[in-house]
Amino acid sequence: MTWLPESLRSLRRDVFFLVLLGVAIAFAVAMPSRVPTWPSLVDWPTIAALTGLLILTKAVEESGALAHAGRWLIDRTSTRRLAALGLVAATALLSMLLTNDVSLFVMVPLTLSMCRIARMPATRLVIFEALAVNAGSMLTPIGNPQNLFLWQQWGIGFGGFVWAMLPVVAIALGLLLALTAVAFPTTRLEVHEHVDNRLDRSMLVVAAVLYVPFLFLADAHHAAWGLLGVVVVFALFRRKVLAAIDWGLLLTFVLMFIDLRMLAGLDIIKRWLGVLDLHQPLHLFATGALASQVVSNVPAAILLAEYSHDWRTLAWAVNVGGFGFILGSLANLIALRLLGEKKAWGTFHLWSVPFFIVMAAVGALLL
Repeated sequence: MTWLPESLRSLRRDVFFLVLLGVAIAFAVAMPSRVPTWPSLVDWPTIAALTGLLILTKAVEESGALAHAGRWLIDRTSTRRLAALGLVAATALLSMLLTNDVSLFVMVPLTLSMCRIARMPATRLVIFEALAVNAGSMLTPIGNPQNLFLWQQWGIGFGGFVWAMLPVVAIALGLLLALTAVAFPTTRLEVHEHVDNRLDRSMLVVAAVLYVPFLFLADAHHAAWGLLGVVVVFALFRRKVLAAIDWGLLLTFVLMFIDLRMLAGLDIIKRWLGVLDLHQPLHLFATGALASQVVSNVPAAILLAEYSHDWRTLAWAVNVGGFGFILGSLANLIALRLLGEKKAWGTFHLWSVPFFIVMAAVGALLL
């Protein structure tokens, strides 16, 4: 099995994937006649758009451009508070353009390196970066997988999506930056070590040139053609980028579509959700935010999209649901796994749960 990409080999240790696989097997045993219809349950335009973004962002990451920019930032800050504000703001900004999980894969290792050099509190800073990607990625349809799904599902224009999300995002980011200023002291920042950040300019240029046309094609609902172009270019230019993307994440999303749409079709689920009266925006918002705490916000979006066409309220709900408990967003799990400290889980909830409560109240008032 060594010929498989590492992201696929690691799935045998991924509890979330194994649960999805177990549910799919259970459905196959209970309803074998439905198995041939499974491909039609997958939202392939969303998978195509996500695949293209993973390839392009992996190229940007491996070019060294973001690490180079991060070092430039840390060299130009004088205090821990300014460094934290800069890193949190940069993480939020990147998540708007490069998706929340990719932003973490770039920023968390960089942050851990910077914290070792400048003796900053790594745990708290990584937790705030997890909050930052959840807040920043709300804004754009490519910021996170749930937005990508909703964008493709309802054919919303890129600008229209951003405008609809702007009020709740502005408040979330304002609150987060204020909280960051309070949580980090004005102690002077001293950097003693040098870190060599090499820049692969050719890879960065190719990724940048492909990025805009790919977004235009995805916005025009031709993500498959955009993906084909990206794959062809990198197959000829840098084949290692194609092997390095998170294929396991894509397979996980395929299983989520199958499992959750099979689940949404069950009579007991229809009756239960019918009682919740999801046609009422406040009910839909509360259901989406709370469901995200249990099953994560991407599955919650896929499931509730079967029962409501109020995409804005649903987008607000599942994005706010990314805060709170660690299961609210896969980005939370990614951040803490990259941090590698078991004790950080408790600390994470001390910051994230109150943030969720405040943002849930804000979202409900703005509806």
